[in-house]
Amino acid sequence: MTTATDTLSGKGHTDENFPVASKLIRAENRPPILVFYNFVRAGDDVADNNYTTPEKKIELLDGLAASLTGEGPSDPLAEPLKVQLAERKLSPRHALDLLDAFRLDAKKSRYADFSELMAYCALSAMPVGRFVLDVHGEDPKTTWPPSDAICAALQIINHLQDCGKDFKTLDRVYLPDDIMRKHGARYEDLGGDKATPELLAVIRELAVRCEELLNEGKSLIVAISDTRLALEISAIHRLAVTLTAGLKVRDPLSEKVHFSKAGFAATALASAAGTLLVRLFRSARAGSIWGEAR
Repeated sequence: MTTATDTLSGKGHTDENFPVASKLIRAENRPPILVFYNFVRAGDDVADNNYTTPEKKIELLDGLAASLTGEGPSDPLAEPLKVQLAERKLSPRHALDLLDAFRLDAKKSRYADFSELMAYCALSAMPVGRFVLDVHGEDPKTTWPPSDAICAALQIINHLQDCGKDFKTLDRVYLPDDIMRKHGARYEDLGGDKATPELLAVIRELAVRCEELLNEGKSLIVAISDTRLALEISAIHRLAVTLTAGLKVRDPLSEKVHFSKAGFAATALASAAGTLLVRLFRSARAGSIWGEAR
């Protein structure tokens, strides 16, 4: 009998394209984020498993959801997150939204238009940022909207980087059908060793959409109260901006668009340092103005 544990890929948070609970995050806030990641990773592995039927995938995902909410038997993949949620008095809603995204992955392999893709991102990406913000006690009214924009951009960037692999290994295409048709691209183009001019036009249009989302989300860095979280978000945002620029000029089917470890660290640290200086200057300036007012 296949269980969710049987589908685990072995991939961990250090294998992701963007930082997951890096050392910039306060030590006390890292455990819930990491167990959230591990739970989500397990669900993602279920959805991406090539040896499991769509029906069985949904059954396994339903089992993870039931275990997390206490409506089903305990599962070692869900228990750590269940404990952290209880200790922090946090809702399971964000994790359950992600399981809904994986249920979609189990049965859906094409997206009609950008709106449909964004609806998928609302389940597959936005809940991640919202959970991290909730762990830090940030105000959802001011932080969720820009976080949603950044998270959607991160998801689409991953889709673009992995578009060839997703098609070849999973027969899954996140590039919207209407944009494919607009540029005369075919799904079969994703199976090639090099992108056609038509497919490159699709990738570049979506990269521009990512730029727009990242511009929309930039205000999050200022809106966040926790300085260390702001540094983490700043680093992620800069990495995303740089990758998006690369996707506008490079072919993800034949060229490496991902960061090297050295490039990843240098870009992230430079952005975090710049954000820290800005926040320190603003704090000092505010203190100076307050002193003058007194």
